[in-house]
Amino acid sequence: MNASWASLEEEASQQILSRLLNPNQLAEIDLFDRAQLAHVIQICQESRTLSDAGRRLYGASRAKKTSTNDADRLRKYLGRFGIDWAQIARA
Repeated sequence: MNASWASLEEEASQQILSRLLNPNQLAEIDLFDRAQLAHVIQICQESRTLSDAGRRLYGASRAKKTSTNDADRLRKYLGRFGIDWAQIARA
């Protein structure tokens, strides 16, 4: 049962990522990072703005920071994979 759940999760992640990344880009991303990135993209797609997505994604850690710029943190995270907000909005 767990194996089928895991394969469904991996397939869903693959679908989300394949809308934004080509096969060569995907091949360069570890499975661990793919799962996290797919979830981040899903949150972005559910959010109205980059700032809104950043607040949702960094809710716990932002309380500990003196300066919070969640949109910038998220922009940099996505940039590590060659993805920007406009691509997510179009996908």
